[in-house]
Amino acid sequence: MDDEDPSFTELVRIADCLLEESGDDEDALVRRLQTLPVSVLHELIISDLLNAWQVFYYFFRTTPDELIRERLELEPASSLVDGIEIDEIDLLVRVFRVKNGIPEILVTDGKETLKTFSGVSSIDDSFTYIESTL
Repeated sequence: MDDEDPSFTELVRIADCLLEESGDDEDALVRRLQTLPVSVLHELIISDLLNAWQVFYYFFRTTPDELIRERLELEPASSLVDGIEIDEIDLLVRVFRVKNGIPEILVTDGKETLKTFSGVSSIDDSFTYIESTL
């Protein structure tokens, strides 16, 4: 199944099972997501079947402040293709997106991207970058 994209019906079934089995336990959802074939995982993390918070937690295994979490919970994971603004720090905006299955944090001035950080350290790296520019 790694070589072919799952059908939407298959994705719905998989997502329903994952969410039912894990309930409100983010760590349980992460463990279940880790067992999926790559093609299924990549489709789910940019679908309307998960929310952006679940994908954020999957990649970063950290809980941001309540406002960021609520913002992410209200957005479908499909919004991560274009990116979701997660916060603003001294006129710099951090945006979370997923590109080719890789998490990214973009630091922008609200119009243009100033710096892009990839991978699991991108949250900390973006903070360090912003602190160094102030």
